[in-house]
Order: sequence, then C-alpha cells, then structure tokens
Amino acid sequence: MTTIPIKLLRDACLNNSNWVASILQQLINIPSLSGKESQIIDSIGDIMREIGIPDIRVDGFGNIIGTIGSGPPLLAFDAHVDTVDTGDLSQWDTDPFQAIIKDDRIFGRGAADQKGGMASLLLTAKVWIENKLNTPGTVMIVGSVQEEDCDGLCWQYLVEREGIRPDAVVLTEPTNLQVNRGQRGRMEIEVDVSGVSCHGSEPERGINAISRMARIVGEIDALNDNLHDDPFLGKGTVTVTDFKSQSPSLCAVPDHAVIHLDRRLTMNETPEKALHQIRDLPSVKSSQAQVRPCRYSTPSHRGTLFETDAVFPTWVMPEDHHIVEAGAETFQQAFDHEPVISRWRFSTNGVATCGKYGIPSIGFGPGSEDEAHKANESIPISDLTKGSLFFAVLPWIFSDFFRKFKDTIKVC
Repeated sequence: MTTIPIKLLRDACLNNSNWVASILQQLINIPSLSGKESQIIDSIGDIMREIGIPDIRVDGFGNIIGTIGSGPPLLAFDAHVDTVDTGDLSQWDTDPFQAIIKDDRIFGRGAADQKGGMASLLLTAKVWIENKLNTPGTVMIVGSVQEEDCDGLCWQYLVEREGIRPDAVVLTEPTNLQVNRGQRGRMEIEVDVSGVSCHGSEPERGINAISRMARIVGEIDALNDNLHDDPFLGKGTVTVTDFKSQSPSLCAVPDHAVIHLDRRLTMNETPEKALHQIRDLPSVKSSQAQVRPCRYSTPSHRGTLFETDAVFPTWVMPEDHHIVEAGAETFQQAFDHEPVISRWRFSTNGVATCGKYGIPSIGFGPGSEDEAHKANESIPISDLTKGSLFFAVLPWIFSDFFRKFKDTIKVC
C-alpha cells in the first residue's frame, strides 16, 4: 500500500475551513439555473487558475474540466454546478443568492445540491498544489452543467463527443458523508388525451378531456401501490408533475389535456415495462390516450444542442467492486472509522457514467440529500472540509486498487 500523507492532508483541509466557506458563498451568490451557467463556469475557471491547476478548459457543451497529473489511472470527480430555481421566495428566510453563515452552516440555493461538492473539490486541488503533492495517475475535476434539467446529459457529451472515459468516476452529490453505490433510474412520460369541445352551458354534448384525464391521474396514483420494491434501492414510483389543458374558451368544454409523469425505476423495472403499465390502465384504454416517452432537446448555455431520450438507467455497483472498496478504504483511512455504504433516493449523473456507459462510479459528497431543492437549503461547513479530505486521499487508494485489479477490472 502506498504511503499517504494523511496527517498533512487532514491538517491542510481543516486549516482552510474559512477559505472553502468563502468559495462556496461566492459560488452560491452566482445564480446558475440549468442552461444559464456561463457566469459560474467563468468564476470556477478563475478560481482554478488562482489555485494553479495546470490544465483548465471548457468543452463544447459548457462543462469545465480541470486536470492534474498524468498517466493512468484516470479518476474523474464530478460536481454539477447548475441549480433548480428558488420556488416561492416567501418560504426563504434570506435571499437564496446571497449566502449567509449561521451556526456553522452556509445557507443559499445550491449549498448542498451541489455547489458544496465543487467547493470541496477546489479545496482538494488547492491542498495538493500548495503542498506540492503529486497525486498518482490523472485526476480530472469536472464542473458539469444542465444536470438538474437532464441528469447525465453532460457526461453523454463528455463520453461521446469529447472521448473522455475515466477509469472511475466519483459523483460529489450530497451523500451525508456516506459512500453511495447506486440509485434508481428514471424516465419522463407524457400522456395525451383528446375530448370533444362544446359550449359549457351544455357539457353533456361534449367529452371533457380534463374529466378523462382526472380518471387517468387517479389510476396512476393508485399504480404506486403495485410497483416493484427493491431491498437496496427502494421502491419504484410514479407521479404527475405537470398538467395542461386546451379549450376554445373558459366557457367551453376542453378538448385536449396532457400530463407529464416522473417515473422512478428501481431494479428489475425497465422503461418498456413502465410504459406498458400506463398504457394498460383501464382509463387510458377507454379514452384512447397516447402514452409516449419524452425527449430532451434544450441547448446548453453555450448554445450546443445535444438531444437525448429522457430515459435514465438504474445503476448499482457491487459491494465488492474495486471502486466501492477503494471508497470504503479511503473513508476508513481519512476518518478512522467504518463508512456507511448506501444509495441515493434522487438521480445523479451516474445514470450516464455507470448506467449508460458502464464506467465504475461511486458517490461521496458533503451535505444531506434532504437539503436538495428545499427552501433555506444549507450545508455544514465541517462537511466541506471532510469532503475535501476524502477527495484528497482517494487517488492514492484508488491507484493501489487499480494496479492490483487492472487485468480483471469489472465494469458496472
């Protein structure tokens, strides 16, 4: 086993607690909704240059990539830098884009999901460079874009257009400092139903598309009770996330209605099965509703259009996989106790790295998954330094595992 400067790394991360907190505040203060990340990408580039990261570039889609070291193995750390919107501002105690520190927590949109992960990665790079530590192999820090709108699209571009295929990927979404090895997949489904319009004073002469759709929605809600439940990943789910209708006027029976479904896919559930479950509902059949998977076709902040089906695969890494074992060993060495090995309830870019391309992937990140997308989102400052320490130690551990297993490397 390679000798790792654990004490040096631990002390350096702790001594930079104020620095990483200020970096996260700086990142939170830049609004960066999906598709509008140009300013935060520029800011991260400036920070990377100040730290001294030797190779920094922005790819054609708009992801920023900072590379340290050379040679195998290639270990990529991913942190998406876009956020969801604020929602109802009256539910926030402070301005979501003016980060504040209170009780050793940083509050603001994106604090946990997931600018905290990027701040921790920047501290990791700072510690390596300031202490002249040559990490084994190549480390790639990726600030990815548009994850909130279309998880994994950024990595589809990196693999298919940039030709980047790491030996392993660490997803720095919030894990509450657990080592995560999988998640449910998901897909987006549209259900389209037609009716017959007539004057609202005589609704019996028409067919109300909203009434038809209401029966469909009721059966979709009931479908949740019968979806597969996996002992590790949890239960498959489906929920209506949008409802639109069309009518000639507000005093006419509507002749068209459309709903959007978020379908979470657990193990042993396929997109085809999920579509058939909706199509087989009695209300869908009786109304001759159209059920179809959705497709994502929104340009990135650089104006690059890279379309994809809105189908995001389930993925799970075996507990004995070398990247999971490397993550567990890293945690043990960094924090001197056993890690919790778990999974996410939400979705991450792992749907592409592992789910689509079979690249070994794990998750470890500061902050709690429960903070994602909520008002008054926050993260403990101590999580930022702990995240940095884990990221700082992992390349040495992973390199040892990679050399040991390189002739028999297992994909997802």
